[in-house]
Amino acid sequence: MKYKRNIALAYAFSFTLSLSFTHGIWMIYLASQGFSLVQLGLLEAIFHVTSFLMEVPTGSVADIWGRKASRLAGRLCYALSLVFMFHSTTFPFQVAAFILSALGYNLESGAGDALLYDSLLLDGDEGRYIKVKGNDELINQIGSILSFLLGGYLASLDFGIAFYATVGSALLGFCIALFFVEPELEREVKRKKTSLLDSVLISLKNQILDSAKVFKKTPHIGFFILFSESLFAFMVCLFFYLQNHWTNLGFSPASIGIVFSLHAAIAAIFSVKAHAIEKRIGQRGLLVCCPIMLLVTLWGVALTPYSMVFYMLCASIEGLLIPTISTYLNQLIPSKFRATILSFQSMAYSLFMIAIFPLVGLVGNVASLNHAFVLLSTLATLLVIPYLVMLFKQKR
Repeated sequence: MKYKRNIALAYAFSFTLSLSFTHGIWMIYLASQGFSLVQLGLLEAIFHVTSFLMEVPTGSVADIWGRKASRLAGRLCYALSLVFMFHSTTFPFQVAAFILSALGYNLESGAGDALLYDSLLLDGDEGRYIKVKGNDELINQIGSILSFLLGGYLASLDFGIAFYATVGSALLGFCIALFFVEPELEREVKRKKTSLLDSVLISLKNQILDSAKVFKKTPHIGFFILFSESLFAFMVCLFFYLQNHWTNLGFSPASIGIVFSLHAAIAAIFSVKAHAIEKRIGQRGLLVCCPIMLLVTLWGVALTPYSMVFYMLCASIEGLLIPTISTYLNQLIPSKFRATILSFQSMAYSLFMIAIFPLVGLVGNVASLNHAFVLLSTLATLLVIPYLVMLFKQKR
């Protein structure tokens, strides 16, 4: 099996990817530097606007020039963004930091799953993908547990230690990515006397048009993308704004880190059990249960004093959705367009975040974060109900 080592390397790479000691504290840090909730909401929106605009080009770069090159560039952009974020005291420089962070995210988003699935596919072992993806998610969650625990502790000592420890993990990931074996897939190679820029634009155009044809032939892809990314957007909004909410309630970064680590542990357990649960209740069962569970957790956070408990329950949805949705999509997508179409998935997520995240921050700044969580829960309810109706009408 020529690409077997890519699986072990992908696990190691995922571990470094998850070692983001700033993930659970960056909003707390920026708020401590004088940035308002409105500014934080705008920065996150800028991240997702950049992500939306650059997702397809970066996904196409992975398809055309390789998943390995895309992951290497992504780690460098992310490391540089952290340096900007920590040292920048003005809003324009923070904008630059978030643009770099978005590019790092884009370069990784489509390439990671594509490299993993194509490595298994070319070795004739693609049937193991949901198990491998579940293991990958378990490793990711283990790294997240360590990151939240250590990140909260390091931030209580000095935010700078947390930021530069994350820079170190990003550079370690870069070193690991150097050893990936690029999957040898069929690629269209046309020798024409055109400039480099023209050839890039033509390649990107062809990738996007061909991917659109795949969407037209398999509408299930679009449905799964909209379904999963809307749920993830609500969960991520909750994660980020709870940092400030719990800080306002008097909890320390270390205490918040413990809650986030417990959340990651629950998600890890469900990611490992995702395959077994999917076999027991089926694809439709998962697609019905997950949005209902999300509504329960969102309204629990918004209306009860037990926000930490309900947030930890939300982890079960995250653990179930990541490996199962990824598997469904990869089964439907042709290999040569996989990174591009998976990048459309991230575009959908960015659209939801652009619409929701700044609005929640604005309400939190003008009224309170409790009111913002009620708004978030209301929006989720208005979106989940049509999803459930579509699910029951949709034929398998």
